[in-house]
Formats: sequence, C-alpha cells, structure tokens
Amino acid sequence: MELFGMEIQKRQDAYQLLALALRESRGLTRMPELDRRPGGKPYFPHEEGLEFNLSHSGHLALCALDNAPVGADIQMVREWRPGLPARVCGPEELAWLEGQPDWWRSFSLLWSLKESRVKESGQGLRGTIRSIRVPMMGEGETRQMDGLWFRTYGGAGWVAAVCGEAQPPVKICWWRRLENEK
Repeated sequence: MELFGMEIQKRQDAYQLLALALRESRGLTRMPELDRRPGGKPYFPHEEGLEFNLSHSGHLALCALDNAPVGADIQMVREWRPGLPARVCGPEELAWLEGQPDWWRSFSLLWSLKESRVKESGQGLRGTIRSIRVPMMGEGETRQMDGLWFRTYGGAGWVAAVCGEAQPPVKICWWRRLENEK
C-alpha cells in the first residue's frame, strides 16, 4: 500500500494527485479509464489488481493505492456541531473521547477512521455511522481489527486514516511538502 498527499486548490485536484501517484508508483503515464461500483466507489475497470481511494478536506487531498480494496480519509480538524458526536459515536467511543486531551482533534480522527472503513468496503454507508466499528487509537498508530489494518496520521490542523487488507505505510509521500510535516 502507498499513500500520497498534496495541497489542492479545488476538489478536482484530487484526481491530479491520483495521476501523479500512478505515475510515481506504477509508471502509468495516462490515467486509466474510471468507472463506479454499485456503492459509488470509483475504480479502474480495466486495471485488475489496482485499487485506489481519494479523500479531500480543506486544502488537502489524500490518495491511497493498493492491490486490494483500500479506504482513506483526511479531515481538517475543527469544531463540529455540538450534538454530532452523540449521534455518530457509541457509548464506548464517547467514553474514549472524554479521556482524550483534544476532544475535537480526537473526534475528527475517529470520524476519519469510520470514513476509511466505509470507503474500503466500497458499499457506501449501510446503517448508522454509530454502527461502524473501528479501533479507537491515537495519531501515528497501527492496529488490526476484523481482518483489516488501520493506521492514523496527523499534522498541523489535519488528521487522516487508512484502512485495508495490507499494513499501511508509516509515512505519507507529500507533494509540495507542508510546513511542519518533516
């Protein structure tokens, strides 16, 4: 599995990141044809064994490439609506959040973990966000759950998570290196 990040101007720039990642890691000079699976997840119908997932938030985009299904999510850390955590977190997750030093950063990380798991499956959200099981973990940690690997990342004002069958890389390969991300 490989992870690539980039500062973007607009949402469509995430596909520029995908093209750069494909060229860098797989030597593909052209973007393969894209289609969408029934759950809405984009994929390459004529590139068997090449899976990807994109995410963007604020001025950042994240791209994960793998040989098996993969999910990635990046979130700018912010204060969410006050009632949202109670709607999307189970009692165990809320208790975990209460013990964290930065509530909103930890909530954003938990949200990112849930998003990455849903995106890995490619089936879209089925049921409630509260029902999505993920490991509760801090930044920079790797864990396995239900046969899937999870890894979290963080930097100045952002957090991210990736979920897949392969153990995720320790670092994100950034294009246009971000300040404070050395």
